[in-house]
Amino acid sequence: MAKTKIKFLEKPTCTTCRKAKEYLEKLGAELELRSLDAQPLSEAELDKLIGTRDYKLFLSQRNELYRTKNMAEKPPTRQEAIKYMAKVPNLIRRPVAIRGDQIVLGYNEEAYKKLLE
Repeated sequence: MAKTKIKFLEKPTCTTCRKAKEYLEKLGAELELRSLDAQPLSEAELDKLIGTRDYKLFLSQRNELYRTKNMAEKPPTRQEAIKYMAKVPNLIRRPVAIRGDQIVLGYNEEAYKKLLE
């Protein structure tokens, strides 16, 4: 049986990303890796990735910029958020696992299993 291909956007030094990568590989996924440090997403790529989803879900609440700009209280507009994420890739909630039009943000074992069905 062919392995399920998953696009995997990560920060290689991120422990959550490493844990997620290990888990997906254990499930038998074939990962197409992209380091958000080495190859940040452009505004156009982010716009397409987010699509009609709630863009706020893509913001990492742990990020310093998120906290200093008080984005929890005063969320940026969709366009502002995309600009910030393109400039500061660490603002993107990671890892991002993509299969077709399905996206899983962060580490979520149940969602990963569904992604591979």
